Amino acid sequence: MKLVVLGATGGIGVEIVRQAMERGHSITAFVRKPGQLSALAGRIQIIQGDMMDAAKLGRAVEGHDGVLSAFGPRLPLSKKDADLLERFGTALTNAMLRTAVRRAVIVSTAFLFKDSIIPPTYLFGRLFFPSVVADAAAMERIVMASPLDWTLVRPPQLTDKPQTERYRVREEHLPIFGFKIARADVAYFMVRCVENHASSHKVVGLCS
Repeated sequence: MKLVVLGATGGIGVEIVRQAMERGHSITAFVRKPGQLSALAGRIQIIQGDMMDAAKLGRAVEGHDGVLSAFGPRLPLSKKDADLLERFGTALTNAMLRTAVRRAVIVSTAFLFKDSIIPPTYLFGRLFFPSVVADAAAMERIVMASPLDWTLVRPPQLTDKPQTERYRVREEHLPIFGFKIARADVAYFMVRCVENHASSHKVVGLCS
């Protein structure tokens, strides 16, 4: 497949690029700082651009089979980034609607699982990261309301542990005792998710 990776220089994004390449996919990374991917020059296509520029993002997405987004804010949030995900959701949907590309697998956050008790992700998020909760929820509403063929992936706390390929998945809920997951395993799930439509229009809880 021809895939666009957003957030390709972050922890999950780097793993998405690596694993997708191993599976033989052709990768286009749309990034703000292409120098961070200089080691992959010649092996993937690298396009420099602003994630909020729907026109340029649309041109990058055109001709591909799907989009994998590991884009997210860096903590702690600055005031100017309080609505970063909401603006990204608008830019991404507008960009993709300029093209014939509809498949999108997007990282969100387990903070949005209101029914999760062990762990109490929603309560924890509202107490300690209220801006992230509100912004991620706004982004999800935009994506869900669009005609895209979307999957929203909500992992809990991310770790840098090695890829295990062993994780638990539950639609619309976070699996019980779902406290952590390795970034590499989130990437593993996302790459396989974009290859088919089994989780189309689904919110997925993912944990180790």
